[in-house]
Amino acid sequence: MSVQMIRVLIVDDERGFTEVLQKRLGKRGLKIVTAVGGTVAIQSLRKNDFDVAILDLKMEDMDGIEVLKIFKKMAPDMPVIMLTGHGSGKAAKEGMEHGAFDYLLKPCDLEELLGKIHQAVNR
Repeated sequence: MSVQMIRVLIVDDERGFTEVLQKRLGKRGLKIVTAVGGTVAIQSLRKNDFDVAILDLKMEDMDGIEVLKIFKKMAPDMPVIMLTGHGSGKAAKEGMEHGAFDYLLKPCDLEELLGKIHQAVNR
């Protein structure tokens, strides 16, 4: 039996960051869709089903917490892993209060991120 390909939505307003993650996770056999910013992410979630989302907390167009709240209304069972820059532990805790599966500090280790993705999908 073939392993179902994990569908991941990566949301960040830094295009370079999403492209690097897309390449690196894609090589590990994950199906990656990227969204540059919260608005695009919400549109992507309307059109597709994802197994997990990776969501940056600090974005230009929309706050990550706002995007998380909308995701949780649209796809309550989809785990969301928050990415946060240094010094925003408070925001990460707020994300957990609003239903995030977990959070990682940026820049995150790829193996650690992969582990979190697998934990989130297999919970």
